Amino acid sequence: MIKVLINGQGFEYDIHSLVKAFYPGEDVIVSEDIKDPKFTVFFSGNQFAFTSADGGIFKSADVTNDTIRSEVKNILKRLLYNGLSEYTGKTLKWGDLTGIRPTKIPMKLLNEGKNDNEILSYMKDTYLVSDEKAELSLDIAKREKRILDPIDTQKGYSIYIGIPFCPSTCLYCSFTSNPISKYKDRIDEYIACIGKELAFVTSARKDKKIDTVYIGGGTPTSLSADKLESLLAAVDRYIDVNALLEYTVEAGRPDSIDEDKLNVMKDHKVTRISVNPQTMNDKTLKLIGRAHTSDDVIRAFGLARKAGFDNINTDIILGLPGEGEAEVRHTIDEIVKLSPDSLTVHSLAVKRGSRLHEALDEKLFNMLNNSADIMDIAASGAELLGLRPYYLYRQKNMVGNFENTGYAREGKYGIYNILIMEEIEPIIALGAGSVSKVLKKDAKPERCDNVKDVDLYMADIDAMIERKRVLFEHEND
Repeated sequence: MIKVLINGQGFEYDIHSLVKAFYPGEDVIVSEDIKDPKFTVFFSGNQFAFTSADGGIFKSADVTNDTIRSEVKNILKRLLYNGLSEYTGKTLKWGDLTGIRPTKIPMKLLNEGKNDNEILSYMKDTYLVSDEKAELSLDIAKREKRILDPIDTQKGYSIYIGIPFCPSTCLYCSFTSNPISKYKDRIDEYIACIGKELAFVTSARKDKKIDTVYIGGGTPTSLSADKLESLLAAVDRYIDVNALLEYTVEAGRPDSIDEDKLNVMKDHKVTRISVNPQTMNDKTLKLIGRAHTSDDVIRAFGLARKAGFDNINTDIILGLPGEGEAEVRHTIDEIVKLSPDSLTVHSLAVKRGSRLHEALDEKLFNMLNNSADIMDIAASGAELLGLRPYYLYRQKNMVGNFENTGYAREGKYGIYNILIMEEIEPIIALGAGSVSKVLKKDAKPERCDNVKDVDLYMADIDAMIERKRVLFEHEND
């Protein structure tokens, strides 16, 4: 355990995140009340100090009384990064950045008219980001800007519909997910509640344009073909799907995909789906609780192409237990054969609430392996397929402290993914465990959560709608 003593300057989250990045296998505690700390972060007068208990490191930095808080935070994080890097002998490719949306930095600078050299210098000087990651962030931001510029985000919004059911729960998953078998007799009730939310939202925002619809989960295709038909019919009832820029259903689990469900989605004008193996190694699939094989992935992908889908995404995860370069190279080789239109490469994040986090011990942690070479294998596969990086985000507790990157062919970029990452358009979310976000006048997001419990969501659907009514009333404050 890594204990960090502080004296209450108010940057506990940033300190915790950065120390955790240097000590990914350790629990980290940051507190004003700690005995025997390994490190101390102290702020006195106009000076930060960072020391180790063994005397191996002492770093200090000055701030002035008129230094704005955001820059005070940057000074502190650079101080911590330099101290931790010297103490551990490690460097981090993302420098001292710990937020989940690093591309927002170059995007903001692009919108301010900064040139490439100015942006790259800012990323490296301010956040100590490596050349590689600074260039990746800028490349993605420029691509995002080109995709987003034609969209009137001031008058538009997107809709997310959460289907919180799965055939089984994966080892690493912390999403709102319930066994489909438990709710098989109440699916109609759940879909009716989605319809009720849809009716309210589309009426309350009738002066706005819906840009994208994304149906995620859980696993939406864990629904039977007739229940999926009912869900998509509810969408048709309230939304002109022909006017959408993008309509996605996350088919996800290959074992939940069949010809009837694919035809239902195609008939309802769904334009983009995901077929997500996570890995093409059967031993790993069994270990993480995926009830399918790599052959099932190939079968499902072929059925989707046969049904006429020309925009298929495939998700993989790097850093799964027991997987190294050989296993990832095998997965990428198999993905290249499938030739998806987009590929999302996730770095495993050990999330609280997942079975992986609960079961994590030293032996299992040592089975989690991600590296720059492994990331390069995936990036090379994407390049071989002609896919370009178009969105990126990071999460806490990522194995190797890397990132999640979406790659796509020209014209097949996931617009919803970019919108939700850049936070420039309201995302109105329906279903249990979903989170709506609108933008206030100061461009800061305001959120509204639906309860996670499916039974409570259905029992209190009117309360969920009331939450949205209040959110919309204060949207322009």
